[in-house]
Amino acid sequence: MKLTIVGCSGSFPGPSSPASCYLLTANDGDRDWRVLLDLGSGALGTLQRYMDLEDIDGVLLSHLHPDHCMDLTGLQVAIHWDPKGWAAGRVPVWGPEATARRISIALDMEPAANLHEDFEFHTWTVGETVELGPFRFSVHAARHPIAEAYAMRIEAVEPRRDGTIERRILAYSGDTDSCPGLLDAARDADMFLCEAAYHEGRDDAIDGVHLTGLRAGQAASDAGAKRLLLTHLPVWNDANRTVAEAQQAYSGPISVAVAGVHYIV
Repeated sequence: MKLTIVGCSGSFPGPSSPASCYLLTANDGDRDWRVLLDLGSGALGTLQRYMDLEDIDGVLLSHLHPDHCMDLTGLQVAIHWDPKGWAAGRVPVWGPEATARRISIALDMEPAANLHEDFEFHTWTVGETVELGPFRFSVHAARHPIAEAYAMRIEAVEPRRDGTIERRILAYSGDTDSCPGLLDAARDADMFLCEAAYHEGRDDAIDGVHLTGLRAGQAASDAGAKRLLLTHLPVWNDANRTVAEAQQAYSGPISVAVAGVHYIV
């Protein structure tokens, strides 16, 4: 499974990165499948460096804050108004119950756009496993100031050349503070893509919004994750400080997500 960092800037796009958007690619033996984890502010343009938009097999939304979902409005325009037509059909979108309404309000069309012509909306259910090509994904309740926020667990099942099957697990925190659902999502993951928007000593007294590097490291350690990839750092954060915090609690490999970088999970 390949992970491409399309955007990783925390809370709003930065000078070198859009807001949250991560492209996962896996092969089922017949073709490559591509799913997006979030589609935040500024991500749609950068995404086209790595793929044709018509090749999107699914969009998985962690929650409905603009830095994680708002470029779905641009994708709707691309689907609906492409002069050559959109041969791929409706794009499947998994997200909170209010996803279609949230995007419709953001588009602010008169009359309101019928988003169901362009998207196939599915509502997350905690404990349910969804299958899409070589992917299996599920969500766990996160802790963030919005009605629904989820951490994700994505498994890719890919055939090897020798006939065996390779299974890899990526966990994605979405936006969250420490909580049991975060640990459930990250349990024994091969890679834990985890937000760390806050710093100890500056933001650690703020409860129920974001993780610090220390909290992210502790979650990775408690969950037994094999690798920690820190993300969602706002432009004013010091990445070295975030890593140093995480190292206080987690002894495995740690790195910081950078837009445009590819990782093999």
